[in-house]
Amino acid sequence: MPKTELLEGIFKESQETGKGYLLHLDVDRLMAPCYEAASLEPKKPRYGGWEETPIAGHSIGHWLSAAAAMIGATSDEDLLKKLVYAVNELAYVQSHDQDGYVSGFPRDCFDIVFTGDFEVHNFSLAGSWVPWYSLHKIFAGLIDVYRLTGIEQALEVVIRLADWAKKGTDRLTDEQFQRMLICEHGGMNDTMADLYRLTNNHAYLELAIRFCHRAILEPLARGVDELEGKHANTQIPKVIGAAKLYEITGDDFYRKAAEFFWKEVTRNRSYIIGGNSIFEHFRAANQEKLGVETAETCNTYNMLKLTGHLFGWSQVAEYMDFYERALYNHILASQDPDTGMKMYFVSTEPGHFKVYGTAEHSFWCCTGTGMENPARYTHEIYHATSNAIYVNLFIASKATFDDHQVVIRQETEFPKQSRTRLIIEEAKAAHFKLRIRIPQWTAGAVTAVVNGSEIYADAEPGYLNIERDWNAGDTIEVTLPMELRLYHAKDDAKKVGILYGPIVLAGALGTEAFPDSDIVDNHTKLHQHPLIEVPIWVSDEPDIRQWIKPVDGEALTFVTEPVGQPGNSRVRLIPFYALHHQRYTIYWNLLTEEEFKNYENSERAERERLKAITVDVVHPYQQQSEVDHHMKSEQSRSGYSVYAQCGYRDAIGSGYFSYQMSVLPDQPMLLQVTYFSREGAAHVDGRLMERDFEIWIDGHVIARQKLEGTQGEQLFNVSYEIPIHLTEGKRSVEVKFASANGKLAGGVYGVRMIDRVQMEKFVAK
Repeated sequence: MPKTELLEGIFKESQETGKGYLLHLDVDRLMAPCYEAASLEPKKPRYGGWEETPIAGHSIGHWLSAAAAMIGATSDEDLLKKLVYAVNELAYVQSHDQDGYVSGFPRDCFDIVFTGDFEVHNFSLAGSWVPWYSLHKIFAGLIDVYRLTGIEQALEVVIRLADWAKKGTDRLTDEQFQRMLICEHGGMNDTMADLYRLTNNHAYLELAIRFCHRAILEPLARGVDELEGKHANTQIPKVIGAAKLYEITGDDFYRKAAEFFWKEVTRNRSYIIGGNSIFEHFRAANQEKLGVETAETCNTYNMLKLTGHLFGWSQVAEYMDFYERALYNHILASQDPDTGMKMYFVSTEPGHFKVYGTAEHSFWCCTGTGMENPARYTHEIYHATSNAIYVNLFIASKATFDDHQVVIRQETEFPKQSRTRLIIEEAKAAHFKLRIRIPQWTAGAVTAVVNGSEIYADAEPGYLNIERDWNAGDTIEVTLPMELRLYHAKDDAKKVGILYGPIVLAGALGTEAFPDSDIVDNHTKLHQHPLIEVPIWVSDEPDIRQWIKPVDGEALTFVTEPVGQPGNSRVRLIPFYALHHQRYTIYWNLLTEEEFKNYENSERAERERLKAITVDVVHPYQQQSEVDHHMKSEQSRSGYSVYAQCGYRDAIGSGYFSYQMSVLPDQPMLLQVTYFSREGAAHVDGRLMERDFEIWIDGHVIARQKLEGTQGEQLFNVSYEIPIHLTEGKRSVEVKFASANGKLAGGVYGVRMIDRVQMEKFVAK
């Protein structure tokens, strides 16, 4: 990868904002959980949010990676001093464990795992919340520090940590190891592959291969799509690790898995902005279900990493078309330019808004990857092979290619302008091919003018190819014609978005009924915030350029004719990456006049009804929803039903599961529970068990439910009245589902706490 620095422009501004947040963070507070895990007195109290939970310590790992990458991109001396201090602190804490363990939580769970006798669930291992996932961030951070800054102590610490992991996992059989990998474990195969590359120690390569989750990778390598219902960001790092193992071993198994996965996600499971997933999970292929909890930012961070590997194998323009779309419209769009705060989900719910974390009381997974993103803006702008230099992205930057002894400067205001200028700053009769991407979105011929003269540029698939001897002072002017384009959702042709070139345009809908702040400690806090009425676009003119016009004097700003209904409203459209602190829409309903006469948005009406009556909601099987509601369980399991297209949780025998849910004190409440009609008695471990269970509120049984299964396959709701004395003076209650010995509780596909007064108002309407 060439040494690349950003020049003035939107990415440079965002990079500086991101760097400011890294400098703001206090290493002693990030290190506090590591001190406590080693029974040492921390220098300062730990941060809040996720850093107060058993996943603590993941943030220091992300900070290490982010700081190292930012130093590589900006050479910031103050950040380098903080980084050296952070590595020294990790080494100090590590010195108190004879085996070299260091993390933000005690090693007890791993000591249990290494016996081979452990309990494992999708997000829990030996009673701990995703311990390998959290530890992976420290592995990756230390490796990045050494690889990008050369700090030797980072390599020493990570080698000791890896040796501890190798010694412990050597005690596991292959069956036990693969069972351990049921729990989300980040990119442990990725980091072990990296460590092998740095040390040439085959023990780490062996461990990287053992950390490959065969239940996921084997179907992918066969070209079989089993992604529906899978937790999306659990899988992407596994595939990145597989990509690295292909680069190391040449085993085509890994390449096939990575390439098939990339195609399935980018072509069939991504939103207009390039992000993927809803409620953190993959849906069935070719769905674009809208909602507040869509497009988890971690996923796109990792998809861009994977895309970089695939492009390294085969310089196919489609890879960079996706990279560009996701970089501008998701990653760049997910950082608040005012505060540097990060987003967890990017809502696709029409009329919603961006929600950011706080500086000191959030520390979500996407806060961590969000720390890293601004330092990674330089990635993939350029790519070099032995005989060619690729210009993939049109971002103001300067790149040094040591192998070619060439320095290239790119001057551009893209996407505000539809052109870029490349200047060869250093070269002496350097002969190579300059390949400039022809984006899929171009609206006409891409032209190249070299030293003032338009030349014939050989057009390979996706690239202009200019081969010649290059000298200092040579210039290449490239024109990239852009126009408005209509995007159709995969699951509904009338659900559309608007792009200008690669840029998603969002409807700027103002601040009507806006929350007091969109920067919150808990990302779910505003999920039930009231929506506003979003116009439906109605036009018989299929050419959107006839009714969406540019605003004079305002780059990348457009306004519609009065096509918004009801009310003949006009809508202002701006780049999604530039829209912050107001409501927006990136998906619209577009109808003809005749269609609008007969149109009733029943789906939207139902979403609005639910928002109005809902006090709290739990999505079983969704990790964060269950964690946020303090789930407790015994003999409980969760899964995803491809028939119901929804996640569930149940309990077996004398087991139970419970959630802490908000209520309105002294108000009549209803508990609405979602079940699946197909489910009745089921065989579990060779025994036929009835689905017969009790529902408890704060230790009191309020209902008994029996599910006998019926014909058809649909989700249905049952509502249970909660006696008002159980909510008197309370802000929350424990909702518990418990089964008797030999029976099943659930499956429960959703739990919703409802304001009965509001619901009765809707019924009256």
